[in-house]
Amino acid sequence: MTSGQVLLAFDTSTPVGSVAVSREGEILARGVLLHSGEHAARLVPMISELLEEAGVPRGQISGVLVGRGPGSFTGVRIAAATARGLGTALGIPLWPRSSLAAGAASLGVVLPESVGLGMKMDGARLPREAEVRPRYVLFDARGNRVYAACYRFVSGRMETLVEPHAATVHEVLEGELPDGTLFCGDGALRHHALLESAGYSVLPLPAGLPMAEGLLRVHTLRGDEAPVTPTARWEPEYLRGSSARRPSVRGRSPG
Repeated sequence: MTSGQVLLAFDTSTPVGSVAVSREGEILARGVLLHSGEHAARLVPMISELLEEAGVPRGQISGVLVGRGPGSFTGVRIAAATARGLGTALGIPLWPRSSLAAGAASLGVVLPESVGLGMKMDGARLPREAEVRPRYVLFDARGNRVYAACYRFVSGRMETLVEPHAATVHEVLEGELPDGTLFCGDGALRHHALLESAGYSVLPLPAGLPMAEGLLRVHTLRGDEAPVTPTARWEPEYLRGSSARRPSVRGRSPG
């Protein structure tokens, strides 16, 4: 096989987990974990299966991209612990990335036909201009609460318009929303009737899901960020209810 940087990417912050192996931007193997209760038992075996499918020994992994949350408390911890374990065992760097940003970057990801998410909206169609319009990602946090952030992708850049925060759907709608906002994610689908009644469109899955391919896209757009070492004191992003605040629109590149 040809040489080149091999990246392992995975996220288990939502009920749909995702793993991918890439070399120099090309996806070599990918897999989906459909049941959150199986993430702890299936993540490491799936990583091994996909590395074997890609023909990549563990010793050839150059680095790990991991979804740092927010999302399921258990799922975020599973991903963080697995990333730290692999990084320590292999002596390779880690790039913790926002799961919400990965969800925004998952627009256009094509899932295998065998994957049935069970959450698709009947008759949902992807607007032609969706690629350049702001994508407000909502992860379901139970009840009427969501984890939320808004991003825009323009000219090869990813801009954070609304920083990640915890809120109710009503608080999101009461906040300052960027012009042309499209909502996506399992939280948006759960509350699609409310969002649509307010005049907003909701994108069908997998847009808004933090797919491994989305993590890789975020990494490409933010590749100048320094990685962390496996032993570095980085923490997953949980965004508990106490961190909820009224969001404001910001037009800067994410830091």
